[in-house]
Amino acid sequence: MSVKTVGVIGAGTMGNGIAQAFAVSGFSVKMSDIGQEQVDRGRKAIEKSLDRLVSKDKLSVADHGAALGRVEGVVGLDGLADCDFIVEAATEREELKLDIFRKLSDLVSAETVLASNTSSISLTRIAAATANPERVIGMHFFNPVPVMKLVEVVRALQTSDAVFEQVESLTRQLGKEPVAVKDSPGFAVNRILVPMINEACFACAEGIAAPEDIDKVMQMGANHPMGPLALADLIGLDTCLEVMKVLHSALGDPKYRPSPLLQQMVDAGYLGRKVGRGFYVYD
Repeated sequence: MSVKTVGVIGAGTMGNGIAQAFAVSGFSVKMSDIGQEQVDRGRKAIEKSLDRLVSKDKLSVADHGAALGRVEGVVGLDGLADCDFIVEAATEREELKLDIFRKLSDLVSAETVLASNTSSISLTRIAAATANPERVIGMHFFNPVPVMKLVEVVRALQTSDAVFEQVESLTRQLGKEPVAVKDSPGFAVNRILVPMINEACFACAEGIAAPEDIDKVMQMGANHPMGPLALADLIGLDTCLEVMKVLHSALGDPKYRPSPLLQQMVDAGYLGRKVGRGFYVYD
C-alpha cells in the first residue's frame, strides 16, 4: 500500500518533529492533538524549525512554504480516519497509548499501518490492543527529529514481514537510517542511554560533582557531544523517568531503580527544555 497521507498523533516536541520530517519529504501530514492550542503551538514550532533551515541554506524558501503547506492541524483522532499511515507520538504512558491504539483500530482502514514512537513500552502489548496487530510497529525517532538520522524500527511479536519492510523503506524515504530492534524494554538506545542518565542523576544527588561538571567530564572524558544531564533536559526528565520505570519493572533488576532526584525533579515540574527548567534554566 502506497503512503500519501500520514497522521501524527501529538504536536509536542517529537510529534511536530516527525510531522516536519514527513512534510519535508513530500508527504501530506495531519498532525493531531487534544486541543487547538497544542496543534497551533506544534505548527508554530515546525515553522520556526523550517525558518532555521532556510537561514542555514539547508532549505529553499519555496520548499519551506511547500512543506508547511503539507501540514494540516486537527483536533482529536477522528480527522485521521483517512490516513494511510499513522505515527503515535503521545506522552510516554502505557495506558494512554493503549487507549489511542484501541480507538485507532476502530477508526481507520484495516490496511492502515499504526506505528508508535514509544521509547520503551512493549509494542507487542500495544499491538494486542488492536484488531489488526500484524499492522502495528515501532518507529522510534530521536530528538531533534529533523536532525537525527536514526530510527529504531521495532517489531512487535505480531508485526508482519510486509509491514516491517514497508516501514524500513519509508524510513529511508525520510533520509533516515532504519535499524531493526527487538521488542524489549527500552529497545537498544534507551536500554543503554537512559540508565547512564539515571546514574548521572545519582552522581549529582550524591554531590560527586555539580551538574555542569558532570556534563563536562562526559563531554571531555568520554567524547560525548552533550553531557547526560543536558541530554536529560533535551529528552524530557519525565520521559527519562518513565523509561527507567519500564526498565525497572520489566527487568526486575535493582540497577534500573530510578534516581530519587530524577523523581523529585519531575514532581517539581522541572521537566527540562520544554518547560524552561530542568537541571539547567532555559529562556
